[in-house]
Amino acid sequence: MMKQQRARRTREKVLDAAAEEFSTQGYSRATLNAVAQRTGMTKGALYGHFDSKRALAGALMSQSRQVWEEMRLTRDVPGVGAAAVLEGLVLDLAQRLKEDVRLRAALRLAADVPDPAGPAPDIFSDVQRGLVALIRRAQGEGSMAPRPPELVAQLLLAVLHGAPHVAFGPPDATPEDPTAYTDAWRILLESLTAAP
Repeated sequence: MMKQQRARRTREKVLDAAAEEFSTQGYSRATLNAVAQRTGMTKGALYGHFDSKRALAGALMSQSRQVWEEMRLTRDVPGVGAAAVLEGLVLDLAQRLKEDVRLRAALRLAADVPDPAGPAPDIFSDVQRGLVALIRRAQGEGSMAPRPPELVAQLLLAVLHGAPHVAFGPPDATPEDPTAYTDAWRILLESLTAAP
């Protein structure tokens, strides 16, 4: 039992290190040597958990798809309008991307992995499909302007992808001011739901 727990902790440590490496370096520039250095392990010990960089990327992307699905199911409940679900999900996802290096890495990997049809699932496409479906529902409910759903989803994803790298709020605000971050997202969402 202790050996399994230790192996699980080591695996989590490797995934965190790989996420840091992938989110800063991208898939092509990330190396298993760098991941091993971040963990303090040898490359051989790392191979005991993941046999390739591709396997590490696949594990991160698969795990992040589960995170997205849990977020979606938590927000998208009966009786809640699609625009409210969309707003809640986008705000949750924005905050999660700011805090969760694994999710940030998975979104970057979705764009970087050379063969998206390979074993690594594409979280970017999952999120985009989910957003498009919610936008269409909100438009059908009359709570969102009739703009092209795919384009709105792409805009949201582009902003989500870049938002963790931007300081929101006035120059004198503290860097971790969650109010400014949420306010910025609300402005974007309101501009997308307003009539053209």
